[in-house]
Amino acid sequence: MTQQGVRWTADQVLALAPDAASREAAGRLATAGPWSEVGSTDGGTVWGVCRGGGGGPYRTVVDVADASGPTCTCGCPSLRYPCKHALGLLLLWTGGDGAVPEGEPPAWAERWVTGRREDAEAAAGAETAETGAAGTEVAAGTAGDASGSVSRTRDPVAARRRAERRAERITAGATELEQRLADLLRGGLAEAEQTGYAWWEETAARMVDAQAPGLASRVRELGSTASSGPDWPVRLLEECALLHLLDQGWLRRDRLPEDLAATVRTRVGLSATADGPAVRDQWLILAQYDSVDARLTTRRVWLYGTETGRTALLLSYGAAGRAPELTLPVGLSLDAELSTYPGGGRRRAALGKRFAPPAPVEIRPKGVTPSQALARYGRALRDDPWLESVPVTLEQVVPVPDGDSWQLADASGETALPLTPAFGNRAGLWRLVALSGGVPVQVFGECGHRGFTPLTAWPAGPGQAVSLN
Repeated sequence: MTQQGVRWTADQVLALAPDAASREAAGRLATAGPWSEVGSTDGGTVWGVCRGGGGGPYRTVVDVADASGPTCTCGCPSLRYPCKHALGLLLLWTGGDGAVPEGEPPAWAERWVTGRREDAEAAAGAETAETGAAGTEVAAGTAGDASGSVSRTRDPVAARRRAERRAERITAGATELEQRLADLLRGGLAEAEQTGYAWWEETAARMVDAQAPGLASRVRELGSTASSGPDWPVRLLEECALLHLLDQGWLRRDRLPEDLAATVRTRVGLSATADGPAVRDQWLILAQYDSVDARLTTRRVWLYGTETGRTALLLSYGAAGRAPELTLPVGLSLDAELSTYPGGGRRRAALGKRFAPPAPVEIRPKGVTPSQALARYGRALRDDPWLESVPVTLEQVVPVPDGDSWQLADASGETALPLTPAFGNRAGLWRLVALSGGVPVQVFGECGHRGFTPLTAWPAGPGQAVSLN
C-alpha cells in the first residue's frame, strides 16, 4: 500500500514503461512464479528477487513514495528504465491478492532505499545553495539542447556576446533557407520528388551549422513529406509555407509582440528559461508518452492543476536508446510547483519543488465538446502558428466508426472529431472502444489539424484513468 492507503492500478504501472516491448515483457513477469523474497511496506517500498535467464537472480527494489516519482534499482543489465523486472514486480504488487505481503524489508533493500533518499536530500540542498550563489540559470528549453542540464551564466557580458553571435549565425541560416525554398518553388514541386532525400538532409545540415536545430528538424520533415503518399504536393506546400513563415518571423522578430517573438525563438531552436512565477497546485498527471528518433527520446507529460484549472506540459529527454528519467504515473496527482516557459500560450513548464509523492485523487479535468475543442485549437494558432495540437479533455463522447477510420462523437451525435490515422492503428483504440461500450466517456488527448489523438480516458461512472498509449 502507498502512503495514501491505495494501491496503484496496472494501467498506472504500465504507463511507466519506456516502450511496448517492456510492457509485454513485464506482463510475463507479473506472476508469482519467477519471484521469491517479495514484500512491501506501507511506506511505499516494494522488493523481490527474480529468476533471470542470463546472470540472475536479480534483486529488484522500487520506491513508489519518492516525491520525484517512482525510482527503482535492479541487478539486471538492461539499459531501459524502469526495466521489465521493476515493472513486473509492480504489476504483481498491484494485484492485491497477497502475492506481495507487507513486512520489513531485507537489509539489501533497506540500504538502497535509505541511501537513495539521503542522496536526494543532499542533492536538493546542494542545488539550492548552488542556485543562490550562481544567480542566473538558463534551462534547456528545446530538443536542440536535449541534455536537460542547467548552465549558469557567471559573466553576463560574455553571455550576451555569445547570444549575439549565435543570433547572427541563425539569421544567416534563415536567409539561406529562404533562398533554397524560393529555388525549390521556382522549379516546381515535381522537382522535389526527383531530388531525393539527400538534398533535404544537406539543407538540414546547413541549418545545424547555423545553430538553428528547430529549422533543421522542420527541413527533415519536409524531406519525409515529398513522395509520401496521396496529396503529398499539397502537404509539402503547406509545410513550406509554415517554414517560410518561421523564417520571416525570425528575420523580423524585433517587430513582433513579445510572446510571439519568444515563440519564434523557441521554434528555431533557442533555449529559454522558465521565468514564470512558481505555481503550487495538486497537479493531476493526465498522460505520459515518448517519441523516439535516431538521436533522441523525448518524453511528454501532461498535467492539470486541480485548483488553478491550468494544463501544463513537462518535457524530458534521453539519449537514443535510453528512456528519460522523469517518470510520473498517470491518474495520480502531484503536489508540486511549476514555472512556465515564455511563448504563446505558456503551456511548457519546468517542474520545481515537490512536496509529496504522487497520490490518488478523485478529481477529473473539466471537459468540452468537439466543436469547442476545435475553436480552442483555432485560438491557439494565433499565438503559435506552428502549433501541431493543443491539450483538450472531451466530455461525454463516444468512439464510433466512420468508414475506414474512427471519430469521437458527442452524446447528441451532432458534432464529432476524427481520430488521427496513427491512433487508429494502435491497440489503444480498442481499449477506448471497450471502455466506452457505446456509453459516453471522458477522454483527454491532443487536438490538431490531423485530428484528435486520445491519450487517457475515464469511464462514465466512478473509476480510474485508463492510459491509451
